[in-house]
Amino acid sequence: MSVTPLAAHLSTRPAAAFRGRIGRDARSGHYAVPRRYRLHLAAADPDCLRIAVTHSLLGLDKACPVTFLPAVPDCPDGGHSALRPLYDASAHRYTGPALAPVLSDDWSGRIVSSHGPDIARDLARRFGGGRPTLYPCGAESQIEAVERMCAQGIEEAAQRAGAADAEEAERTAALDTLLTTLGVLERGLGAHEYLISDQITAADVELWVALVQLDTVHRYHLDAAAVHRIADHPALWAYARRLAARPAFGAHLDLDAIARRHHARCQGLEAAGAAVQILDWETHAEAGSAVRPQVNRS
Repeated sequence: MSVTPLAAHLSTRPAAAFRGRIGRDARSGHYAVPRRYRLHLAAADPDCLRIAVTHSLLGLDKACPVTFLPAVPDCPDGGHSALRPLYDASAHRYTGPALAPVLSDDWSGRIVSSHGPDIARDLARRFGGGRPTLYPCGAESQIEAVERMCAQGIEEAAQRAGAADAEEAERTAALDTLLTTLGVLERGLGAHEYLISDQITAADVELWVALVQLDTVHRYHLDAAAVHRIADHPALWAYARRLAARPAFGAHLDLDAIARRHHARCQGLEAAGAAVQILDWETHAEAGSAVRPQVNRS
């Protein structure tokens, strides 16, 4: 499937406090060494879910261990108390929330990055030798286009379409944007198994997480008719179902955690779409449930 790059837009993701990168060798300071780095993830968070799936696809359990955090942050500012020592060690008098995801350096006891897309790219590029190629050579612009399409055409559009304080015309326009985006993806996936290649890439991880959010979070604020129109994309949802059945995807799909995070954060009104589930995610993810990671609540 060919994806046309979209115009740049402002991201709804909070600005990351740390943007370090893992380089090619020792001259970069941070370089790929097995068991030097650790991921701290709350898999109910979309950025963390993308990284968790990427980490599993690459088979990095031994090379880069993961600590899983509770779904709902336990600090009043929305941060995780378990991450506070890392944040305090990494920035003098840091006053912001201690948010996940985090890639930390066990050698220094400090944070390398809290920027989800950078972390996923560095895992794939610096630890990916002999592993699946999630960022194929020459496909970067297409992957970035899918990221923008998911952020603007699915996630942001779905949020606006279900916003109780928005005018009806704004909600209608947002729903049209969402349906147009899903239609483009539907036509492409009708003839291809994956988005931009004959194998799974980072674009598929991005889209799958967006679809999970659409069905497990955003539909709760849409009317039933809108959700039925969203569900009327059989190739797209069959694609989401196939990926959910893969252990690297389904093992990290904790529906209870997603629901608890949503209810803890959301101040919007529930609409009739809450009763119209598109996929039975739990059933489709059973193939990966046996290796589901355990949450570290320490």
